[in-house]
Amino acid sequence: MDIAAGVFPRFRHSRMHTLAEVLPGELGPFAAALSLSTGLLLLLLAHGLRRRKRRAWRAAVGLLPAGALAQFTYRHSLVGVIISLALLAPLLRHRDEFTALPDPRSRWRALANFVLMGAGSLVLGLVIVSVHPHHMVGDPSLADRIEHVLYGLFGLVGPLDYTGPTSSTVTFSLGALGLLTAVTTIYLAFRPEHPAARLSEDDETRLRALLDKHGGRDSLGHFALRRDKAVVFSPSGKAAVTYRVVSGVMLAGGDPIGDVEAWPGAIERFMDEATAHSWTPAVMGCSETGGEVWTRETGLDALELGDEAVVEVADFSLAGRAMRNVRQMVKRIERAGYETRVRRIRDLDEGELDRIRAAAEDWRGTDTERGFSMALGRIGDPADGDCLIATAHKADGDPGPSGDLKAVLHFVPWGADGVSLDLMRRDRSADPGMNELLIVAALQAAPRLGITRFSLNFAMFRAALARGEKIGAGPVLRIWRGLLVFLSRWFQIESLYKFNAKFRPCWEPRFVVYRTSRDLPRIGLAALQAEGFVSLALPRVLRRRPKAPRPCAHAPAERDVRAA
Repeated sequence: MDIAAGVFPRFRHSRMHTLAEVLPGELGPFAAALSLSTGLLLLLLAHGLRRRKRRAWRAAVGLLPAGALAQFTYRHSLVGVIISLALLAPLLRHRDEFTALPDPRSRWRALANFVLMGAGSLVLGLVIVSVHPHHMVGDPSLADRIEHVLYGLFGLVGPLDYTGPTSSTVTFSLGALGLLTAVTTIYLAFRPEHPAARLSEDDETRLRALLDKHGGRDSLGHFALRRDKAVVFSPSGKAAVTYRVVSGVMLAGGDPIGDVEAWPGAIERFMDEATAHSWTPAVMGCSETGGEVWTRETGLDALELGDEAVVEVADFSLAGRAMRNVRQMVKRIERAGYETRVRRIRDLDEGELDRIRAAAEDWRGTDTERGFSMALGRIGDPADGDCLIATAHKADGDPGPSGDLKAVLHFVPWGADGVSLDLMRRDRSADPGMNELLIVAALQAAPRLGITRFSLNFAMFRAALARGEKIGAGPVLRIWRGLLVFLSRWFQIESLYKFNAKFRPCWEPRFVVYRTSRDLPRIGLAALQAEGFVSLALPRVLRRRPKAPRPCAHAPAERDVRAA
C-alpha cells in the first residue's frame, strides 16, 4: 500500500485511501518519495523479521518512529502516528523473541543487492513515469522513458516533461529509488564481513582422530574433511556434525562422525546452533541408521532420496552374461592402447600431482566446481595420503595438453578397508568408456591395496526408476518414472542409475532429513547451491588458476557423477 500510494496518483483518491493513510507519505513530491523508500525498506526487512533476526528487529523499531514522525511532520496525520506506534508496541513487548544471530555473509550480498534493487528500481521507475499520461508532454517512446528513469535514478533530469507538480513528484520518486539502491548497496559492501565458517586445523585434527576410530561406519565420513564446512562437536568430543549454511539453510552431509553413542550430543549442538541463528536444519544423504537417530533425537522427518552403489570386491567379477557389456568395453579400450595405474596419493610425486590437478580443472564440464556432501574438494593434499587415484594413459596417441593422461578417478578412504568415489573426469577427446575402464582397474587392484569395498555413486530416486520399468508397475509409479526420465535431460538421474547398475552393486538407501514439508523447496534450492548447480561464482575465464589444491571439487560420471 505504501509503494502503491507513492506511485499511483489515483490510488490516493480510491476507496483504499482510508487504509493507505496509515502509511508515511501520501501528499506532495517529497511525501511520495518517502512513501516509496519506506515501503521498500519494510519489504527488505520482512524476511528477517519472520526469521526473528535481531538486526531486522532493530531496523524495524527505528523505522516505525521515523514513519510516525513523517506522518505528523509532512501529512499532519494523527491516525498515521497512532498506527505506527501501535505497530511498534508489540515489537517492543516481544523483543525477547527476536534473538537470532546474523547469517554468514560476504561481499556477494552487495553485488546481488545492486543487481536486484537496480532491476526493481528500473521497472518501478518505468511505472512511475507512465502512470501520469494526462500530465505528460507529448508521446515519448519506450526508449525515452527508460532514459528518463536512468537519469532520474542518478538524480538528473531526463528528456520527459510533465505539467504541474507531477514533474517534481516523478523526479523525487526516481531519485529516492536511486538513493535507496545506492545506500543499501554501500551498506552491504562496507559492513563488517561475517564469512561462512571454515574448518580450522584443530577441527580437522579432531575429525581425523574420530575417523581413524569410526571411519568405517559411513562411506561419506571422509567428506566431512572438506575445508569449506563448519563443525560442531558433542560435549564429550566423541562425535561431530559438519555443515555449511546456504541461504539460511544449515545443511549437514552424511551421518555424524564418531561414536554412535555420542551422536545425540552432536545433533543437539547442531540444532542449538540452527535455533540460535534461525537457520533451517537439514541433512543430505544420511544412512538409514543416521536417519533413525536424527528423527528420534530432533523430531525431524526423513525422506528417501536415493541409493548409494556399493561394490564388494570379493563378489566382483567380469565373468558372466550380466557383465558382458562392461567386459567388452574394457577389452576394446585396452586393445586401443590404453593402460591404467592405481596408486595411493602418497606414492605420487608432486610433479605428477600437479599435472593431474591441471587436467582435472581443464576437463571439468562446468564453470563451477560441483559437490558438497559427496566430494572432498581437493586432490593431492599431504594430509590425504591414503586417498586412492586411478589414471588412464595412452602413450602412443596424440599427447594433447595433458600429455598421455586421459582420465582420472579419485577415491577417499572409507575406514581401513574401503574407499568412496570422490572425483571422476576424463579427456573429452578420449575414447568412450574411460570411467568403466578405471573402475574395473581399481576393483582389480583392490586386493593388492587391502581394499574390500568400493562406494561408487549416489543415484537419486533409484528405487522409483527400477520399480517403474518392471512389468506390473502401477500407473502412478509409471508416471513418476516418466517424469524422472524427462528430468534426466537436464539432471543425471536415469543415466547415473544405469551407469552404477553396470557393476552389479548393493544398493544402500540414503535420506534427506527435514523439519516440515514446506521447507523442502528451500532445502532443495540450498542443496543445489551447495552442490554447485546454482552458483554466483565468476565465469571461469575471469578466475585465476589456483596454485594449491582447489577448495571445491565434484565427481562426474562422464560429466558430474558423485555431485549429481
